[in-house]
Amino acid sequence: MWPNSSFSSFLLTGFPGLEAAHHWISIPFFFVYISVLFGNGTLLLLTKEDHNLHEPMYYFLAMLAATDLGLTLTTMPTVLGVLWLDHREIGHVACFSQTYFIHSLSYVESGVLLAMAYDCFIAICNPLRYNSILTNTQVVKIGLVVLMRGFVSVVPPISPLYFFPYCHSHVLSHAFCLHQDVIKLACADTTFNRLYPVVLVVLIFVLDSLIILISYVLILKSVLSIASRDERAKALNTCVSHICCVLVFYITVIGLSLIHRFGKEVPHIVHLIMSYVYFLFPPLMNPIIYSVKTKQIQSGILHLFTTHKVRP
Repeated sequence: MWPNSSFSSFLLTGFPGLEAAHHWISIPFFFVYISVLFGNGTLLLLTKEDHNLHEPMYYFLAMLAATDLGLTLTTMPTVLGVLWLDHREIGHVACFSQTYFIHSLSYVESGVLLAMAYDCFIAICNPLRYNSILTNTQVVKIGLVVLMRGFVSVVPPISPLYFFPYCHSHVLSHAFCLHQDVIKLACADTTFNRLYPVVLVVLIFVLDSLIILISYVLILKSVLSIASRDERAKALNTCVSHICCVLVFYITVIGLSLIHRFGKEVPHIVHLIMSYVYFLFPPLMNPIIYSVKTKQIQSGILHLFTTHKVRP
């Protein structure tokens, strides 16, 4: 029995009222899962194998792909377990660990998008100094800061979860564990756990998005000052993939936040769908966006698979 708890585990929830259709619902989830693994796995393999992609932009893209893979691998096993096997029980340690990785990887993704915006800013606004500013050492330092910020900042609200007593209920509202879900079940003073995440969202999601917006305003100003029309188009094309990924990520974040804050009267199924969109849509779309919009990625993928195909 877990200390200071009335329950030794929590119960995950699939789609209430649609339990009979869980097997059918699992089909699109499974295909999205496989697509995410294949798409992001391919980007990681391509970045490793293709020496033409050993540049800061593609290192950050590899970080984004790894983050998306981690987020999907963290959430989808329990989702498919509920939908396929009706395996709803999850132990406290497993639940809190899943909570930690879900939230930390979300903050890491925001940090990676910010780093990619910085890369675009230097490439367009200061191209002559690009190689001297974004050296491999600098890229590693930026990557470590992004990872540390994401993984360390989530420790304070997650740690108390291990010591709270849980006596209200043991039924969670999703097929995975979220911090805001777990603290609703705690029979303890959760003031810190309710306030700290709000501060964290402001300092990370809001601040990152503002910095990204400002960087693109400066980028646009720099692009418009270029005399040649072709050069302007080429400069904008450098960042169009990243702009799409930023929009995909932050639009889903804003949509989910608005549903949670102002959608009290909205059916619970809408909350569920929005949460799945938030966790699955960006990891699914990011590889597609970069594959469609980036010629180096297109040629690299073609070369990668044709090379492996002709090998004996």
